[in-house]
Amino acid sequence: MSWFHFNLQDFSISFLSILFEGVPFMFIGTLLSGVIDAFVPAERIESFLPANRTAAIALSGLLGVIFPMCECGVVPVIRRLIRKGLPVSCGLTYLLAAPIVNPIVALSTFAAFRGQHPGAMTSLRLTLGFTVAVVFGLIVQRIPITEVLNRRMLASLARTGARRLSPRPVEESVLALAGGLTSKAVAFPLVTPETIVELHDEAHAEKHFGGKLIGAIRCAAFDFLDVGFYLIIGAAIASIFNTAVDRHVLLPLASQHLFATLSLMVLALLLSLCSTSDAFIAANFLTFPASAKLAFMVFGPMMDLKLLFMYGLVFTKRLTLSLAVALFVAIAALTLALAPLLR
Repeated sequence: MSWFHFNLQDFSISFLSILFEGVPFMFIGTLLSGVIDAFVPAERIESFLPANRTAAIALSGLLGVIFPMCECGVVPVIRRLIRKGLPVSCGLTYLLAAPIVNPIVALSTFAAFRGQHPGAMTSLRLTLGFTVAVVFGLIVQRIPITEVLNRRMLASLARTGARRLSPRPVEESVLALAGGLTSKAVAFPLVTPETIVELHDEAHAEKHFGGKLIGAIRCAAFDFLDVGFYLIIGAAIASIFNTAVDRHVLLPLASQHLFATLSLMVLALLLSLCSTSDAFIAANFLTFPASAKLAFMVFGPMMDLKLLFMYGLVFTKRLTLSLAVALFVAIAALTLALAPLLR
């Protein structure tokens, strides 16, 4: 029997199910990003965080408890917050932690693993998700901003004049972007639909509530279309794997802890499940060890196929790929180390 068999009807059902699962959360996220853009001053973002950078990053990892977000909706929110002045390290920490460290995911994980040590699996999932997010936030803090944010984000920061809350000085290339926005040679490549929306909002946004509300809806609509394009690409690739690849090819890997962990992490990358429901899938891998299921539930919300495309809206391609590899290695190592506790 062939391990690959494509069926259009099965693909369509899987594709639409991923979209219907992710689009509502993405809509909430983009709507929230529009509200942030219109109603939250940049100074409010700065004053909200502690002055100590490590404390600020740790707090960012816990914000999902107050503002629970699915991975489909958190990307546009973080993109808008960074433009408002949120430090990139704090933004990345919240981006990685929020889809895991939130009460909705905690309840769904506990319910899914009833009879399979639910308390241990839930607490380990939240603790591991928070720890990994904070560590990677601390690492990104030490990387120059021009190697973290893509060209569109850097140009947006230059246009809005957002002051970076980073211990490292702003790189010369960012200053060059800010100074070169008026020159045709530099400005022409930076003219995008997003640029037009931002410039229009800055020029015509009104002070009263109605004007801000219109600006929020305009920003939310643009973010929804922009992020939705990458969600569709990721959902299509994930659906091909969901329906065309025979899952039985994975079963021989379940007997070895290392191979079981790596295979379920690759599966999490390909399936692109929502963090509010992936625990129910993981709990049904009965032949796989608990450590492999834990890796599946931590890695998937932080990095899957749809997120791989969506992260490109904020970060450079190099950082996105490096982040994917580093998360894969770190989470695999940590869950394998915790394997004795889950037997």
